[in-house]
Amino acid sequence: MENKFQLFNTLTRKVEPFVPNEDGKVKMYTCGPTVYHFAHIGNLRSYIMEDVLEKSLRFAGYDVKRVMNITDVGHLSSDADTGEDKMLKGAKRENKSVMEIAKFYTDAFFSDCGKLNIKTPDVVEPATNCISEFIHMVEVLLEKGYAYEAGGNIYFDTAKLDDYYVFSSQSEKELLVGVRDDVEQDENKKNKSDFVLWFTKSKFDAQELKWDSPWGVGYPGWHIECSGISIKHLGEYMDIHCGGVDNIFPHHTNEIAQSEAYLGHKWCNYWFHVHHLNDRSGKMSKSKGDFLTVSLLEEKGYHPLVYRMFCLQSHYRKPLEFSYEVLDQVAAAYQKLVKRIAGLDKNGEIDVAKKAVYHEKFLEALANDINTSSALTVVYDVLKDDMNGATKYALVEEMDYVLGLNLTTGEAEAGKAAGTAAGGADDELTAFILAKIEERKEAKKAKDFAKADAIREELLAKGVAIKDTREGVVWELV
Repeated sequence: MENKFQLFNTLTRKVEPFVPNEDGKVKMYTCGPTVYHFAHIGNLRSYIMEDVLEKSLRFAGYDVKRVMNITDVGHLSSDADTGEDKMLKGAKRENKSVMEIAKFYTDAFFSDCGKLNIKTPDVVEPATNCISEFIHMVEVLLEKGYAYEAGGNIYFDTAKLDDYYVFSSQSEKELLVGVRDDVEQDENKKNKSDFVLWFTKSKFDAQELKWDSPWGVGYPGWHIECSGISIKHLGEYMDIHCGGVDNIFPHHTNEIAQSEAYLGHKWCNYWFHVHHLNDRSGKMSKSKGDFLTVSLLEEKGYHPLVYRMFCLQSHYRKPLEFSYEVLDQVAAAYQKLVKRIAGLDKNGEIDVAKKAVYHEKFLEALANDINTSSALTVVYDVLKDDMNGATKYALVEEMDYVLGLNLTTGEAEAGKAAGTAAGGADDELTAFILAKIEERKEAKKAKDFAKADAIREELLAKGVAIKDTREGVVWELV
């Protein structure tokens, strides 16, 4: 089929024409969650953008098969070979078994995905389902001389590769992003960069999940999981591998090393990485305690799709700074957009020629390295055009397959989805509240704290509680 797509490839560090191995078909893999806790909204930014990538390819006419793993064993908290086991940590925290934790948080993850209109991949495979595949891969790597046994564990020997650091544009600091804990040196390794393929000797005495293997009872290392699961379901050649930028090293670097050593040829052509969600102090993560979840946003009055739109307004390769002030602005814009679409006169014949022009413009935005901001602009251009309402509505409905914002579900949904900017209030009250918050902000800047307190009390008298947070002022009806 005709090639339209351009994607930034982390492996080559440039935007390239996207050409799949097989004409019209795309094999795509996504690193899934480690299901030891709720996903925070920083994690979910990656899944939103990977969802847009998949739907963009389908919109362009490709047949996509997307596979995702669920890490329910073996993920250590440093993202390397040391630190605490995340699944074990979750089990201890809640006094449950590892599998109970895995089931609960897998369900919670897909519940969040549903709220954010993230399509479930065609194949979702827990690591615990594929132990025999992992053992087979390790056996082959040992036979080929790419792995060795030491201290009861099986390690991949990175010295056997001509180029282990394939994502070599990364600075040393960036390469160490995956090794977040103060780590103790593993004396069994021949080289500092070697990594565990299979553990039989573990410092985790309470490790529940263990299996028989040729090297003793143990469990797989984290990196072998994605290689084994993707090869099982997508075969020896893959088109696109996705993940967050913090997966680049060591996880994706190690995946390439072991997969290509196992297969004997190049494995994946394109690597798609989504940048961090930050707050004003830096990267948001569970370990920092900045643990914002979809449920927490809902509790504050935001519809999850407001957060999806917030993500779509920025490019996936740029860091995105979260603040409630910006989220309020997005919520208000989202409400207006959905109401405007709901008010379209859907009667009349669809203008096929006009529809084709805007279809192409929308596709061009997506094909330009998934430029979602430009794609949203095309939606607004459609609404401003002088074509009839039926054509506009048909176009928005078509585009919303990719955007996933429920733009054509009607005015009732708009009120529900408006978020804190509406907070159950009508437009007039919302405007009044935001004006008062701005007035209070100016009063505080002028050190007129008496006036600032008076504005707070005035709002409270109208049933509006405000709270000063690090990200700005948030409010809710009480």
